[in-house]
Amino acid sequence: MQIKHYTIPIFIPELACPFQCIFCNQRKTSRQLTVPTKKQVQQIIQDNLTTIPSQNNIIELGFFGGNFTGIALEKQEELLQIVHPYLESKKISSIRISTRPDYINDNILKLLKKHYVKTIELGAQSFDEEVLKLSKRGHTTDDTVNASQMILNNGFSLGLQMMIGLPGDTLKRAIYTATKIAELGADNTRIYPCLVIKGTKLEKLYLNNEYKPLSIEEAVSRSKEILKIFEQNGVNVIRMGLHPSEGILNRTELVAGPFHNSFRELVLTEIWNDMLKPLFKFQKVRKCTIFVPSNQLNYAIGYKSKNKKMLYQYFEKVNFKKDSSLKGREFYVDNN
Repeated sequence: MQIKHYTIPIFIPELACPFQCIFCNQRKTSRQLTVPTKKQVQQIIQDNLTTIPSQNNIIELGFFGGNFTGIALEKQEELLQIVHPYLESKKISSIRISTRPDYINDNILKLLKKHYVKTIELGAQSFDEEVLKLSKRGHTTDDTVNASQMILNNGFSLGLQMMIGLPGDTLKRAIYTATKIAELGADNTRIYPCLVIKGTKLEKLYLNNEYKPLSIEEAVSRSKEILKIFEQNGVNVIRMGLHPSEGILNRTELVAGPFHNSFRELVLTEIWNDMLKPLFKFQKVRKCTIFVPSNQLNYAIGYKSKNKKMLYQYFEKVNFKKDSSLKGREFYVDNN
């Protein structure tokens, strides 16, 4: 049986964050308006544990949304201690936290290690200094490099998040950022296309025609190239696309930008589209059966059957079938 990883998310919106990045309004994107109390954290954990199969699965808890290590050490400890009983009972295996690159030091890392934090995610967003300045991140690329080295040297798993389509960003700069994330030794990452959210400085730039977000096609195309870099370097892409709130889903808080609830599927569809196009050379053959790994079937067929429809332009009959012996994105074609 395949082992699955689950993360129970606890959102702490903008807590202790000293900067207001032009794209950021965590209260809109995380659905969390206030810092959760101890009882609320316990309830979130219990609610999630009742829906997650515990057998043969790995369950972690993640403190997301704000600048966790910018909180007073006492408050960090208070939040982390809530998880202790679940760690001791092995209902939860570990803790991950997200924070800023410029809020990592020896005292913080000692505290996190003491309370069984395994993974530290840094919001790198970009490794281009101009992009960071235009986004008003308040930290430099050197801050991210130094924090990453400290995290790895202290035995933590390192996550580095990136955002595409920020002011000043280009495909070339995004590829450079992805390459740096891999070079620094991150074993996990997230790819977030930049969205224009209500109540942000980016909204003002957009309304003044000073910022143009990526189209969904551009965001998918860039993410496709970035994903290849991460896969080639063994970096696990935990997520592609912003985790939506109700306000994002119903568009009441989303002003503009490449949001799609199935963004990852769109990206993987395009990767398979590129791989299947060479089959056109068999266009004189009437039948085409494509065998793919079990976990790639939906992506090979494509979002809304895009890839299958493409092949129907060249074949009278198109079938996709699973082959559990195939790995990665291996596939073969039977034209009989």
